Amino acid sequence: MLSSIFVVQGLETMQHPEMVAPRAETVVQRIAELFPAVPRDTEQAVRVNGAVQAAAGTMLGLGWFPRLSALALAGTLVPTTLAGHRYWEAEDPQERKQQRIHFLKNLSMLGGLLIAAVDTDGSPSLAWRRRRASRAASARLGPAVNAITSMSDELGQAATAIIEGTRLAADRLSSATQTAAESARGAASDQLPRLAQAVTESARTAADQVSQATQTAVAAGRERARQLAAT
Repeated sequence: MLSSIFVVQGLETMQHPEMVAPRAETVVQRIAELFPAVPRDTEQAVRVNGAVQAAAGTMLGLGWFPRLSALALAGTLVPTTLAGHRYWEAEDPQERKQQRIHFLKNLSMLGGLLIAAVDTDGSPSLAWRRRRASRAASARLGPAVNAITSMSDELGQAATAIIEGTRLAADRLSSATQTAAESARGAASDQLPRLAQAVTESARTAADQVSQATQTAVAAGRERARQLAAT
């Protein structure tokens, strides 16, 4: 029913474009300036508009590409309304009232066409499909993210054990060296404490470097896991 008026009006406009061409002159010229593809000849432009209305109205009535045909009809209805029902320019009160009624009628039909243009006929919309795909991807990535997080925790524990072992070894080495220095006599006994101190400092420096590098790697792994979980 929505498409019937467009089929009848489109066919009539195709056969007699001169009936509406004078009123459409201003609108056609403005549209032609914005869109070069629109014919500058008013009667030709009106005839093309009528052909689109007749074709799209027929397709909508038969259920062929309903969203596309409704959108095409909505596009033709705008210039038709602006050209044929400029009620604000009418001087006679009765004529202004009639033109206002036709203007509001076309505005109502435009709303119906826009609703038809976005109607999915029971099928899920693109926005729903996108959200569903996003949730499915998150569900698939969930186990991988948990595995990465678990690996990061295990890496942190292993790094802590390595650091503690390194520091313990450094302390034992320092103690053993100091014991040997105390038991020694002569010139060598003066050098051993300094050697022990140097070995201890080197071991501790290495342990600190290992600790810093490991903590950086663990933090990077956890940040990556959070990013994967967020997506």
